[in-house]
Amino acid sequence: MSTSLELYTDAALSCDLPEHGLRRGDVVKLVDQHSAPDGTRGYSVEVFNALGDTVRVVAVPSWSVEPLREDEMFCVRAVH
Repeated sequence: MSTSLELYTDAALSCDLPEHGLRRGDVVKLVDQHSAPDGTRGYSVEVFNALGDTVRVVAVPSWSVEPLREDEMFCVRAVH
């Protein structure tokens, strides 16, 4: 699903990104919107640890993020 989301809002990953150590459901902040060389829309997302420190900034296709929903709950996991 490709959705247009507002910048500087939180979203959830809709798929695992093992090359970045990220999993489906991880919460990210949308910090930039851009087009990939193939013309598809994408975002730069910032990932924070539980203390609020930035741990990664990665570019992802728009279909890999989805809005947060009211029936979801935050949880924590260790990152290795």
